[in-house]
Amino acid sequence: MDLSFDVMTVAPALLGVHLQLDGVTLRLTEVEAYAGADDPAAHAFRGWRPHTRHLFEPPGTLYCYRSYGIHICANLVCGPAGSGAAVLLRAGHVVDGLELARRRRPGVPDARLARGPGCLGQVLGLTLADSGRRLGEPGLALSVPDGARGTVARGPRVGVSVAARRPWRFWLEGEPSVSAYRASPRLRPDEPEMDAHREGGG
Repeated sequence: MDLSFDVMTVAPALLGVHLQLDGVTLRLTEVEAYAGADDPAAHAFRGWRPHTRHLFEPPGTLYCYRSYGIHICANLVCGPAGSGAAVLLRAGHVVDGLELARRRRPGVPDARLARGPGCLGQVLGLTLADSGRRLGEPGLALSVPDGARGTVARGPRVGVSVAARRPWRFWLEGEPSVSAYRASPRLRPDEPEMDAHREGGG
């Protein structure tokens, strides 16, 4: 799959695609687009930083970060190298490696194993050391399965408090693994999009 296209093309195209990482394979069911330097909710908005350096590498690079000091979340870099654009992987359905996924999230129903970006990272066994890995390297692959993927829906991104009205979250309708929408508690109804605090991905 070619990830060199712009993020708004790549993000919905990733739905239904299989992501395999070190023994667990997910069918991606929910993603969010972050447009790099042109997106105030993106980690790349302020330009290159040591902790965001992998965002500026070639498309197909994995960018991982720690959310709220606890969870490791994953993005796939897309678009031209250096653009900082990426797709946050928000949810998926485990299609292979189920026993390993269950061990990583014991007692959780299968439909919720990878529901939400932190849970997805936990099921895949992600650490910050995985940031910078590239598709095609041993243990990391993306594949497009045969068959229909379902109906794609779109709406506002979850939890961001700047550029929050952009409908850049995409998901497959009817998938139980898709997370619930939650607006950022920091977002005031009368607050301009560009003035709010950033919490986003990619």
